[in-house]
Amino acid sequence: MKKSPPHDHQSDLFDSRARDILSKSAPLADRMRPRSLDEFIGQDHIIGEGRLLRRAIQIDQLSSLIFYGPPGTGKTTLARIIANTTKAQFLSINAVLAGVKDIREAIETAQKTLSLFSRRTILFIDEVHRFNRAQQDALLPHVENGILILIGATTENPYFEVNKALVSRSRIFQLRQLDETSLKAVAMQALRDPERGYGRQNVHIADDALDHLVKVANGDARGVLNALELAVETTAPSADGFIHLTRSIAEESIQQRAVLYDRDGDAHYDTISAFIKSLRGSDPDAALYWMAKMLYAGEDPRFIFRRMLILAGEDVGMADPAALGVVVNAARAFDYVGLPEGRFHLAEACLYLATAPKSNSSLAFFDAIKAVSEEVKDEVPNHLRDASRDSEGFGHGEGYLYPHAYRDHWVAQQYLPASLQGKAFFHPSDQGFEKSIAERVAQQREAQIEAMVEEDYSSPLAERKVMGGAGWLERTLSRRGEQLSRVRETMLELAGLANTSLVLDLNGRTGLLAFEAMRRTPDGGVWILAHDDRAYETLSGLAKGLPAISRPQVLRTGIEQFDRDIRMAAGKEVQFDAILGRNMLLQTHDKVDFVRRTVALLIKKGILVLAEAIPREGQRLSSLPETGTLSDEAKKILSRAEEELFNEKDDPMTAWSAPLLHDELARAGGITLTMTVASDSSLRRVSPQDIEFWFRKSGEGERLSLGDRICGIINETAAEELRVRLHACLDYKEIAWRSMTAFYRITPAVKLITDQE
Repeated sequence: MKKSPPHDHQSDLFDSRARDILSKSAPLADRMRPRSLDEFIGQDHIIGEGRLLRRAIQIDQLSSLIFYGPPGTGKTTLARIIANTTKAQFLSINAVLAGVKDIREAIETAQKTLSLFSRRTILFIDEVHRFNRAQQDALLPHVENGILILIGATTENPYFEVNKALVSRSRIFQLRQLDETSLKAVAMQALRDPERGYGRQNVHIADDALDHLVKVANGDARGVLNALELAVETTAPSADGFIHLTRSIAEESIQQRAVLYDRDGDAHYDTISAFIKSLRGSDPDAALYWMAKMLYAGEDPRFIFRRMLILAGEDVGMADPAALGVVVNAARAFDYVGLPEGRFHLAEACLYLATAPKSNSSLAFFDAIKAVSEEVKDEVPNHLRDASRDSEGFGHGEGYLYPHAYRDHWVAQQYLPASLQGKAFFHPSDQGFEKSIAERVAQQREAQIEAMVEEDYSSPLAERKVMGGAGWLERTLSRRGEQLSRVRETMLELAGLANTSLVLDLNGRTGLLAFEAMRRTPDGGVWILAHDDRAYETLSGLAKGLPAISRPQVLRTGIEQFDRDIRMAAGKEVQFDAILGRNMLLQTHDKVDFVRRTVALLIKKGILVLAEAIPREGQRLSSLPETGTLSDEAKKILSRAEEELFNEKDDPMTAWSAPLLHDELARAGGITLTMTVASDSSLRRVSPQDIEFWFRKSGEGERLSLGDRICGIINETAAEELRVRLHACLDYKEIAWRSMTAFYRITPAVKLITDQE
């Protein structure tokens, strides 16, 4: 008979009392640590329903793990949840405090437990990267032979800070900073919990106060809870018995945003990588931002100068030989002046490199490096991160578009964080050399912003609103900017603008058409219609950077009343030489009436150019080679659902085709028109979020999703199986995504004058 492990009741009594004391005096962040997976908030990408780690914890079948991520993301909490659920012996040590003796004791305990009671041991090591190589090597044989199941937690990249042999025998799970929604949920959980939080107190927190706490916490759940605790504990109840937490109290409780930056860790390398790529990509705004972040976090300015000196020779080169001299002189001036005034010299060097023409004629070798890097198949979570250090482990740098590979050595790509999308820090003046770069910077900003916020109208499948959201990375990977440039050139060619043309952009959004039209009509004028507040703010911000005399006029209006509003704003008799519209008809039921109203704003020889994506001719999932592994029955169901989606008669997006619209407009009379149809195909990486979006439950009044239509054909269980199969077929695959665009050139019909008249 196996003996039970010895039990010390007196020790348990003392331990219980100690836990009771600590539970009452411990900080809120410690008290609110989740005790089970159901209480855990965030990190759905690794512990969401059905995910491998969640299943392993639930069935108590764990192998060695390493949790890697920033502070406050839940690494230690996950370990404690495992401790609460596992039947194995659970031991915990901290690498900062532990020595060789502690490791030996843990190994001896594990060996005894296994031999006497046939129980395995889980050893949790917090800050595992703090162990030296010898200490890590000591663990290896015991992990290999199964005596220990290792769970390590680290804020540093395990591929560089943890023994490679240990890494190869462990699963790496990367935890991400919590988003604002998750942080708000953490805070509300603490306010509602009657045992560990403030559920027994009457605490009311204002929305703007909660917003401030989560924004300043910068993804750190511990930071939110610490600030919330300080706010509650230092605020007296008001006359109504409630503790009211206002914005001002929140600001006092959390003073300064924490910047994630370790001068020897991933944040250091990722940030300098983003800075260099922003310079190479000719984005002065992003370059200023990343440099400011490094300086704010205490980076050595000489390190930044050293990297700019390298870039001046590597990426600017003979396109502007003066660039190297500018950076050298700025570095010398900095050494002479020092901080804080030396920041002017940092900024000057940064702006010069960002706005300088680029050439890589001497960097043929790096084309070979790029070809090698493209062979890496790992998913890349962030295209700006450094690919040279850990592409094998995490795939950092995948999806980054190398500017030298494109026309003019530039490609539309997002360098700023999504929250700062469209932000312009640098406004070139009209003086000296700066005047010569102003136009190029403006053009690049327009194409860049448009590529990031573009709604893909080539298919109802991809009708995702990405303005300011997470969808910009998919737009980057699909190289949407190149397609937009081709559409813009075709439209402007059809419009035949003259220097004095008066132009109207029907759907300015980000100014992709309007600002280029403005440059082609220096003696004319441009009006831009913005259909939402975000577009109006973006366009107005871009316009402010231009001289007042040539600045385009931005008007906030809607499709229903745009003609009336433009006449009120520009004058009742206003008539345009050219009107441009892209994807204006997809949300318009009466397309003929819209064209009539628009043509009425033209002069007699004016030209209306419309570029309309044709959803009915867009990409079908059922026709992708990647879905060839589906069963014949599954493909039939998918194809039938797509036919319903793409042929909805009451939907203005799908209830038309290019020839049909051409014939309807021709029959209506009053116009002369020509039509051309262009086909395009571009690589697009399908993410798991795309498939979840296609299978979403549509809200009331929304277009039925693909998943809704599939559920109308088969039961929900079968539909769920099809969703899982599509994930297996398409997740993270780069596919050729087809789109069709119809270009209409429309002019008012010429009325013949007879002798009788």
